[in-house]
Amino acid sequence: MTAAGDFKVTLLGTGVPIPSPDRFGPSTLIEAGDQKLLIDAGRGAAIRLYQLHVPIGRLDALLLTHYHSDHTSGIPDVWLTGWLTSHFGTRTKPFRVIGPVGAKTLMENLERAYALDIKIRIADEKLPPEGIAVEVAEFDRDGVVYEKNGVKVIAFEVDHGDVIKPAYGYRIEYAGRVAVISGDTRYNENVIKYGAGADLLIHEVAIVRPALLAEPFIQRIMAHHTSAREAGTVFARTRPRLGAYTHMVFLASEKVPRATVDELIAETRLTYDGPLEVGEDLMRFEIGQEVSVRRFTGPAQT
Repeated sequence: MTAAGDFKVTLLGTGVPIPSPDRFGPSTLIEAGDQKLLIDAGRGAAIRLYQLHVPIGRLDALLLTHYHSDHTSGIPDVWLTGWLTSHFGTRTKPFRVIGPVGAKTLMENLERAYALDIKIRIADEKLPPEGIAVEVAEFDRDGVVYEKNGVKVIAFEVDHGDVIKPAYGYRIEYAGRVAVISGDTRYNENVIKYGAGADLLIHEVAIVRPALLAEPFIQRIMAHHTSAREAGTVFARTRPRLGAYTHMVFLASEKVPRATVDELIAETRLTYDGPLEVGEDLMRFEIGQEVSVRRFTGPAQT
């Protein structure tokens, strides 16, 4: 079983496409044994790693859930900055990316987009070419996508909408413990299947005040996500030791304000009465005999 601190999950970014300074783009750091995995790399992922004193070049792999830009816009920063020779970079081996079909196209185009920068830094700064190389592995079905030093990651398909495909969540297993990340999804039986009995289940959620539900664009957004009441049902059916929210979609307009966190919790409590945390950027979960929660209190690294 895990010792204290051996298995940690940190919410680097809990936001959505809104460019908020409080909630950066979707990204989650998994630290299990000697492995460091990043799930998605939304806006500001590299900054959050820097705040945690985690060298950006130390990541063992980046795993992608789907290809909406809020989940991928931070990839160039993580990839390129992690290559620099400063203490926050230091990558000397290929950048490993794992994702559903589409990952190769994404990374090949990023390599083309930044080809001049890469050429200049190799010539000028003598950076190792192998540190900016990219290794991509794609998958197209449920199954194990990463396994090393006791860490196993299982991808499972979710439902983010009829045309938003592919879309996946991840189940991370280490030393008899399990963390599950839903990815962006509507209420979906596959999340319940792979989330059953997890120590930690991190789920996306969306909430809107009734006054806005008549708006067609609000209806479209809500149709791509899981409501708080539905997410509560997921937690109630899977019974994790701790349920937590990330990628919180708080919809609003100029006239109708967003719902509050208290309202989000109240909606969840209509269907779920177990342990629950509303995620914050840099919130860390330590999974051992207990699942402990730590909020970030340290200053930004300079």
